Amino acid sequence: MTGDLFGGIAAIDPLRIAGVDEAGRGPLAGPVVVAAVILDPARPIRGLADSKKLGEARRESLALAIRAQALAFSVCFVEADEIDRLNILQASLTGMARAIAALQPLPLLALVDGNRLPQGLPCAGRAIVGGDASVPAISAASILAKTARDARMRELDGMHPGYGFARHKGYPTPAHVDALRQLGPCREHRRSFAPVRECLVESAS
Repeated sequence: MTGDLFGGIAAIDPLRIAGVDEAGRGPLAGPVVVAAVILDPARPIRGLADSKKLGEARRESLALAIRAQALAFSVCFVEADEIDRLNILQASLTGMARAIAALQPLPLLALVDGNRLPQGLPCAGRAIVGGDASVPAISAASILAKTARDARMRELDGMHPGYGFARHKGYPTPAHVDALRQLGPCREHRRSFAPVRECLVESAS
């Protein structure tokens, strides 16, 4: 990793560069999950890619390798009530700042997937559009975030049966929307999201 990713400043120690990504901005229920990863150049992990382009079994296998071989990683959950309070964009950015701050050692530079940087970072940052497909550390973060969120949604499926969280992971599939209309929202639903808000209005009328 060279200084061209850091606006021309001299090369940064790759042991202090973190990749950051989130999973779960679009669902109607459950947390948004953010991961930050510092990879070890001495222990490369083959097959890192955007988590959305990997099958479930491959994601889970890579997540185990990342947790075992990365120099540092953190996973941060921003729950539905905080998403409603902040809005989904700010909740995602807040989760990114928390995940970066939780790394030990702290990175010198955080490479964040997307076009926005969170405020209050404990280090320098750069937003990279499409970074989950082009920067291995961001790919690793996307895999950890996705697998951690999927695991949480499987847990929530047992706690809130009937919605199908284990299948659709909270995304607005027709089956999820139908269940939402029949059962009403549970505490894991994001009340600021239109389909959930509309359901609450209908039940109150």
